[in-house]
Amino acid sequence: MSDDHDDLISPNNQEDDELTLPRASINKIIKELIPNLRVANESRELLLNCCTEFIHLISSEANEVCNQKNKKTINAEHVLEALDRLGFKDYKQDAEQVLNDCKQVAAKRRRQSTRLENLGIPEEELLRQQQELFAKAREEQAKEEQQQWFNLQTANIQMPQTQETDDDDEY
Repeated sequence: MSDDHDDLISPNNQEDDELTLPRASINKIIKELIPNLRVANESRELLLNCCTEFIHLISSEANEVCNQKNKKTINAEHVLEALDRLGFKDYKQDAEQVLNDCKQVAAKRRRQSTRLENLGIPEEELLRQQQELFAKAREEQAKEEQQQWFNLQTANIQMPQTQETDDDDEY
């Protein structure tokens, strides 16, 4: 093997500040795509470096597109145009499909963002129901306190009578 090839696949040659994809993600993709085939660690590392380089290439070109359009944020359209410019037109349709899928998932999450929205009941109605529940709870609490007071009064009335009969026994 040549020294250039060893530099590509050696995990120890990467600078500390160099960004790469997580190895676990690459391993998972490999397993999903070819579950019945073993892939050497050397090949996995090469795939990792190729994927990282591809992302850097697309990102750099998308950044250039963004700058040419006087924008400060790279958006999906810039990435799609970068694919075109770099000759990856075959990937563009798949990328557009993934983008549409992501937009649909994001829209669905926004619609399901809160429990209140999921109920389909207007906020005013929920507030009215809450107030009714509070009123009912206060009413039940008042009845319970009244019953406790009544029980105490009944106990107090019976207690002096038993004390009087006890006092009569002493004479």
